Amino acid sequence: MDQDSGLRERLIDVGVELVTTEGTAALGLREIARRAGVSHGAPRRYFATHHALLSAIARRGFEDLGARVPAAISAAAASGDPREQVRALGRAYVGFALERRGMFELMFRHDLLDSTGQDGPAGSRLRDSTLPLFDLLVSLVSRCEAAGSPRITAAALWANLHGVAQLWSWGSLALALGSGSRTTAEDCVGELVDAAVDAHLRP
Repeated sequence: MDQDSGLRERLIDVGVELVTTEGTAALGLREIARRAGVSHGAPRRYFATHHALLSAIARRGFEDLGARVPAAISAAAASGDPREQVRALGRAYVGFALERRGMFELMFRHDLLDSTGQDGPAGSRLRDSTLPLFDLLVSLVSRCEAAGSPRITAAALWANLHGVAQLWSWGSLALALGSGSRTTAEDCVGELVDAAVDAHLRP
């Protein structure tokens, strides 16, 4: 790796560390440059805009999530039931969102998802990073023989899972549900994911 590529990756690494430990508010260009040990103008040599750097950081999040989901699905594959694999995907997705809250927020920021040509191949969009995961979900849903279009069902389920992740991270679902008989937050989130899967993949 040459020096320029090394510094570019270092800036992204610092951004990933910052968003993971301190949240999206910490991702200023000056702070990233300071933590990387370079001048505040240095990031501009590698990223045309602040959004381009944020997009590159968010892509790391999609790469991380993209690595976790197949592992979770593989563990559930022994059952031979694609519905269990959908549950595993859902739990991995929501689990990532709650574990990496700052990164998850960055990954789905509207201003980043809506921008084009931020960083990477010409015309690439951060939103394109969501497609492999969605296509995997569509494939699993189609194997469950759910009623209607697998893509529509998968899209509705994804929206449901995303909503669970957001509302739980904000504390709204925990407040609405109360403690009840659930012993841990993880158990409660797992029940919510299972309920979402069952609601969209009716027998």
